[in-house]
This record gives sequence, structure tokens and C-alpha cells, in this order.
Amino acid sequence: MELVINSSINDQVIEESEVINKTSSFIEANTQKVSLDHLKKDCIIPVFSKDNESTISHYQFINKAYEVVQELFPDFTPKEPDIRVSHVVKGRIPSAIGKPAKDLLEDEKTLYYERCAFLIELHQAKEVINGNTLTLSVGGVRSYNQENLYSKKSVEKFKIFIGYQNKVCTNLCVSTDGFTNEVRISSVNELHTDMYNLFSNYDRIKHLSLMEKMNQFHLNENQFAHLIGKIRMYQYLEKDDQKSKGRFLLNDGQMNSVVKDYYTCPNFSRDKNRNISLWNLYNIFTEANKSSYIDSNLERNVNAYEFINMTANSLQNNQPNWFLQL
Repeated sequence: MELVINSSINDQVIEESEVINKTSSFIEANTQKVSLDHLKKDCIIPVFSKDNESTISHYQFINKAYEVVQELFPDFTPKEPDIRVSHVVKGRIPSAIGKPAKDLLEDEKTLYYERCAFLIELHQAKEVINGNTLTLSVGGVRSYNQENLYSKKSVEKFKIFIGYQNKVCTNLCVSTDGFTNEVRISSVNELHTDMYNLFSNYDRIKHLSLMEKMNQFHLNENQFAHLIGKIRMYQYLEKDDQKSKGRFLLNDGQMNSVVKDYYTCPNFSRDKNRNISLWNLYNIFTEANKSSYIDSNLERNVNAYEFINMTANSLQNNQPNWFLQL
């Protein structure tokens, strides 16, 4: 895979001093930031209870991704992984049985995190799209709640992605071909193979081109209001009706954030004529998606990308779209 450093598709760059960072992480929800060293040294590894076989740990998952990045992109220096975890599972060692929780010593406690998401940024691999600096990034998600840990060892599920992070807002920009929703593997070596295949087959140029195209199309205030109303109606349609109209995965609470950002987002709100570009709409969608739990975040992120491209195609070709007022 050949990459171009600092190739500018759009020469207009937002200066760093002009950027207003609302948030500092690619995902928020109820997550907390941890280090790779913490996952390695301080966390136990869940097992499949019927045969006591070990699961693949969060540390192994992230460390393997880091190795694949170094192998595929030898000319770049990846940053330390940005790791977010949630749903802590606490325990204690056998000698601490019956001891009040408040009296437990640190070496008597055990813990692991049910859900983990991470991002590895290749900060030297930069692109400029619609005035925003984006950096190539890879990452993944692991949720132990999707495994049957009460059975014997079986294949384990992972989600991996490659795409870009918008440095204006730390939002992820992930395309359909840069995401694998359910990698099923039984060893770390198999995980290496799946990561290598996804990262090396990702069509970077197509992804960048489609994101740049988003800025060519705008919704006026009436069209935006119509879109929001239809999205709210969509949640209550019969499943078959939803399938015929395309998917939309953000929930009502997140759509409240979208409407608020339409008016108030310092980087991606409507313009002085009350119009909003699809690029800005895409970014307030992905901003709202940061409130999704780890196990649904990536699917919603990719869905936002698909939805905006569907909207752009409808505007470009003047084609009927249930969500739009053309």
C-alpha cells in the first residue's frame, strides 16, 4: 500500500489556532482512558470456564495491531495506542475471601474490562480534506460480552478498521471497505492475517475522494429540518419498511446532539445562509456517535458515512430519497 505524506486534496487548511476542540477522544460514552502497560500488567485474562482455556486478551489484540502497522507502514512511526475501556469486572484473590471491600489491599484485587476500543494514529500520514487535516489511523474493538465464556473455547470475535481521524474534532472517518464488523479467529496469528488483509486492501484514494465530494452538496434549513423529521419517523417504521429505505443507526438522543450542533458547533455548524454542507453534517453525525457504547460505535460510524454518501448521490442525480425534500 503506497501512501503520500501531506498530499493536499484541498489547499485550504484550518490553522491549529483556529480549531476549537470540543472533545479530545475518538469515543466517549462511559469509557475511560488506560495504557497498554496497564492492560498487560494489571488486568487478568478471562477464560472459557468449561475448559479453562484463555481468551485472547485486550493487550494481545492491540499489540498485534501495532506489529501489523509497523510491518505494513515501515516509513511511518505510529503513535502509542489511544485505548478506551468500559464495563470493569472486579474480583479478588482467594485469600481475600470474606474481607470487607473497603479493607482490600491493591494486590488482593483483580480486574478486567469487558469492552475495549483502541486507535493507533500514523500522524505522519496526513491528508487535507475540505480544509481539515486528517491522519491515517487503525484500530479495533473487543467486547467480551459477545463471547460465551461459560462454554468451551471457541472462535472469538473482533472488529477492526482503518480510516482517518479528523484532527479538528478527533472524529473517526471510517469507510465501508475499511471496516470488518466481525472477525472470527481462534489464535493471535489468525488475527494478524485478518488485520494485514484489511489494512492492505483498504482503498485510501476512493475514501478520500468521497469525503472531499461531501463538501460539494448542501442542505438548506428546510431540507435539514425535513431530514431530521424523517430520521425520527424512521425509528418507528416496521423493519421491512426500514430496510427498503436504507439504514440509519444513530438514536434519538444522538439526533438531539446533531440538531444542537447544527446551530452551535464551532467547527461544523450551518453557514450564515443557514445552509449546511454534507461534510459538516457528516462530522456532526460522527461527533454525536461518540456517545455510543464501544460495541456499537464503529457500526454507527460507518453507517453515517454510508448515509451521507447516499444523500450526496440523491442530490447529485436528483433522485428520490425518502429522507430528503428535493
